[in-house]
Amino acid sequence: MIIYAHRGARGYAPENTMAAFKKALALKADGIELDVHTTKDGQLVVCHDHNIDRTSNGSGWIRDFTLSELKAFDFGKWFDEKYRGEQILSFEEFFLWYVKTPLLLNIEIKNGPVVYQGIEKELVTTIKSLAPAGFNIYDRILISSFYHPSLYKIKELDSKFKTGVLYDSRPMNVLEQVKAINADYLHPHWHYLDRETIEAAQELGIGVNCYTINTEEEFKFISEFPLTGIFSDYPDRWLRRNI
Repeated sequence: MIIYAHRGARGYAPENTMAAFKKALALKADGIELDVHTTKDGQLVVCHDHNIDRTSNGSGWIRDFTLSELKAFDFGKWFDEKYRGEQILSFEEFFLWYVKTPLLLNIEIKNGPVVYQGIEKELVTTIKSLAPAGFNIYDRILISSFYHPSLYKIKELDSKFKTGVLYDSRPMNVLEQVKAINADYLHPHWHYLDRETIEAAQELGIGVNCYTINTEEEFKFISEFPLTGIFSDYPDRWLRRNI
């Protein structure tokens, strides 16, 4: 089972920062999950929320700032004083570090409620332009979103990219939705796991990664299902655990 460090190892360091990603690597997680938005000047940045209020000393929507303006805010002190000065990362900064690691990568496109026009093309272009020779982007990278039109667009741009359908309810005919956009994975909240859907997905060659597993109770629950992987704020808790 693949263990992704959710927003980096966000249980130990400020989420979606280089500190969190380096912690995930140090903990020997199998992969990293992160979130991307587009700035006012068209740059891809790594952040979960559409605004910076919760995770920085600033306030406002990411879409209303340039990258240089966002760099002026502190994205670490809110978590712990020792992380004072941690900056928001451009996706390019992250990716240039990432390709030197053995980690897998799940990129969540954060479309909705803000819809970033062209974010899919920018993401695909950036990955392809920055990946070094010999780096297999199609085996190492998975792109997910709650905004399923983004996943459809990714496949239009390059059908070899793997995509994952995020959902936090129990939608009707979820496998029909997956087939309609030619996705490769289901990414349900663990509350909505059910064996029938998972087994049907696997028969179609669709993997299942669930989020976000942080407690023994949650892990015990998901252990009854044949999953491909999980996302966790504490990836070290589940490494080398058998399910």
